[in-house]
Amino acid sequence: MNYSEIKNCDIANGSGVRVTLFVSGCTHHCEGCFNAMTWDFAYGRPFDDTVEEQILDWLAPGYIAGLTLLGGEPLEYGNWQALLPLLRKVKSRYPQKDVWCYTGYLFEEDILERFCRQWDEMKEFLSCIDVLVDGEFILAQKDISLQFRGSGNQRIILVQDSLREGKTVLWQER
Repeated sequence: MNYSEIKNCDIANGSGVRVTLFVSGCTHHCEGCFNAMTWDFAYGRPFDDTVEEQILDWLAPGYIAGLTLLGGEPLEYGNWQALLPLLRKVKSRYPQKDVWCYTGYLFEEDILERFCRQWDEMKEFLSCIDVLVDGEFILAQKDISLQFRGSGNQRIILVQDSLREGKTVLWQER
């Protein structure tokens, strides 16, 4: 997996101050995408053990609320496979910090119904995600007043509550 950028002090992509990892590679190709250069899986730099350790170090300060994964598309097969070892370490070292993930895939249809049935490890990946922003960016529904998302169709989902309750539980804007 490649990544395009890492921000060690981001306040735009999830609640609180966060470390954000922008992965490379996306097959959605949404019209008006703010990060179209990351569609290319070869864009950026290789994600390796050194980069992983740097992210873990940046997560250490108490003022960092957690990690956000975006891109590109974190849930492209090769990307989530590469991210799973990092998520295991984040949850082990920093159980108090949350993990947000942005995806163009839909939670119920794509992730739960398809990905979890195809790949058992996707269930483990989901067990590490606290908040999922789902749905492709739709230019016609672009709304800059929305918190933590770009278009009106996108939802902010509390993943662990949703899995526990067997229904999609949405995060409430504050």
